[in-house]
Amino acid sequence: MEHLKYPVGKFVLPQTVDEKSLANHIHTIMMFPGELKKVLSTFSEKELDSAYRPGGWTARQVIHHISDSHNHALIRFKWSLTEDNPTIKPYLESKYAILADYSLPVNISVSMITDIHVKWCSIFDSMAPADWSKGYFHPDANRFYRLDMAAALYDWHCRHHLAHIKLCKQ
Repeated sequence: MEHLKYPVGKFVLPQTVDEKSLANHIHTIMMFPGELKKVLSTFSEKELDSAYRPGGWTARQVIHHISDSHNHALIRFKWSLTEDNPTIKPYLESKYAILADYSLPVNISVSMITDIHVKWCSIFDSMAPADWSKGYFHPDANRFYRLDMAAALYDWHCRHHLAHIKLCKQ
């Protein structure tokens, strides 16, 4: 069951992020919307409503979750670049997943993901090297995340959930 829950492995927070790793993280985030669209191009409605594991979310829920999560990430980056070490507000992902909007057609969230990533990557392109050491405090994790570490996290998040969606393909 662990391989279904974490198909690309569990996230390991790096202690440092070098230039090459950061470039790879940014590349994954930049390419993600296209990769998602490519994977979804062959999905049926039945497959969108299939879970990737017993008790897991459906592909539809995962896609809507990615939209919400990456929207939060964009805002967290903006806060970190405009405020001194902001404390973010966590949200209850499992409760979001049962709200009515998670039943909507996935193209709505795919469009949002695409637009969020355009904005997010625009910010990446404008960041000075010193900006990557800025960050935010996550009260649930009780830790400070530098933006270079957050980029590593969202690189993993893209790959993690893309793998979940692929598992829903029958």
